[in-house]
Amino acid sequence: MAAEAVIRFAAILAAAMTIAAVPASAQANDPNLDRTKIDCGNAANASAPDCAKDGGDAKGGSGAAQAGAVFLPALIVDLFPNPPASLAPAPTPQPAPPANNQAGPPAGGPIVSPTDLIAVQPPRAVVGDFVPDEVLVTVDGDAGAVQQIAASFGLEVRSQRQSRLLGTTLVRFGIPDGRPVGVVLAQLAADGRTQRREPNHVYSLQQAASIVNYAFDRIVLDPKQASGENVRVAVIDTGIDDSNPALSGVIAGEFDAMPGVPIEKRDHGTSVDGLIAGVGALEGMAPGARIYHARAFEGGKSTMDVILSALDWAASQDVRIINMSFVGPKNELLGVACRNARALGIVLVAAAGNNGPKAPYGYPAAFDGVIAVTATDAKDGLMPQANRGAYIFISAPGVEMVAPSGAGSDVVTGTSFAAAIVSGAIANLIHAAPDRTADSIEKVLAATAKDLGPKERDNDFGYGLLDIKAAEAAKE
Repeated sequence: MAAEAVIRFAAILAAAMTIAAVPASAQANDPNLDRTKIDCGNAANASAPDCAKDGGDAKGGSGAAQAGAVFLPALIVDLFPNPPASLAPAPTPQPAPPANNQAGPPAGGPIVSPTDLIAVQPPRAVVGDFVPDEVLVTVDGDAGAVQQIAASFGLEVRSQRQSRLLGTTLVRFGIPDGRPVGVVLAQLAADGRTQRREPNHVYSLQQAASIVNYAFDRIVLDPKQASGENVRVAVIDTGIDDSNPALSGVIAGEFDAMPGVPIEKRDHGTSVDGLIAGVGALEGMAPGARIYHARAFEGGKSTMDVILSALDWAASQDVRIINMSFVGPKNELLGVACRNARALGIVLVAAAGNNGPKAPYGYPAAFDGVIAVTATDAKDGLMPQANRGAYIFISAPGVEMVAPSGAGSDVVTGTSFAAAIVSGAIANLIHAAPDRTADSIEKVLAATAKDLGPKERDNDFGYGLLDIKAAEAAKE
């Protein structure tokens, strides 16, 4: 009876909050938001003096709205919704268990980052789509506790596993009765066994519209001396065409985080892997690097639970770098995973996003401890579609570059590919000095970048264009 009363009270409370909320703050799903935080989510009120940054990370953001929920036909949806097509039920990929069930480090602990990350205007987070009948929850307890929670709140357990990076059990609960995601999250907040509760957000690869690779010249990397020999780099992306000659001997390990979904597209992942460590005619930035490739996207889209599964696998492979050429909304589970991966000494590189100068912040790039990469062209001009903001860390070539693809090769554009250039460049730094730490690499990239915009760091180019020769020569 007590559990039922809690559910009824939470539902009434959530409904009242929904009715009272103004449209600009309607995207908030966080049951812990107070009135001040809701008002601060409204662009008109965001500059108020009591509108502080989110305590979870210095780059801010808000949750997604139930209005942003979409059905996922074959997991293919737009991050920024178009008029809906069919409402076919979504497949429910079942990620394979990670190779190592050892819990990761605790979520706390400071991450060393530059101190000048304050935005002129309060940052906005991507208001992203999410699976409309699922929630992701970390649970303090065993399988029995998970089943009890499901029974108490009228949910079904669709998957559960021990997450290495989250350090706890991650459960994907299904909502069989049509309750809104926000209501269910509010209800679950009443149960002390649930630690974190998030929508199952949808993320999008960052490839823009589609001539020799000029990146070596622009980042001052001699292709004859470039090497990432034996540096282990994880890539979370689409499937790949491992028969492409550019990937011959490059792939050291593969993992499919969505084995229930057929592979249809292989171009994006093939291009990213090739730009990092390709061999032959389409040589990458770090030939000799060992790529550990996790397939987590199909049709350019993925969900949070699939991405977390891929991240756990990547962390278990003892990699030094993780490349994340995708963008989506702020999700605290992803933030914890990134923070703990960084605490393991892994360098995290992510695409800043291709959604235009007025677009909200894209994650995971906007999390502290993640190197957010924007794209420039052969003349060091900024890609017009690039996101802007105080979270932009560094610039790298990403406009009209030749890269391997599933069909052989293609001309590619996007912050996805600029991120791959940076990951390859960092592999060179680690090969030259294996003892370099993630913190020292971040600092030296910032200190040696070629300033392209206003003096020092800016919202367009970050610290400026990557200069790998200067970074290699810099003393720690």
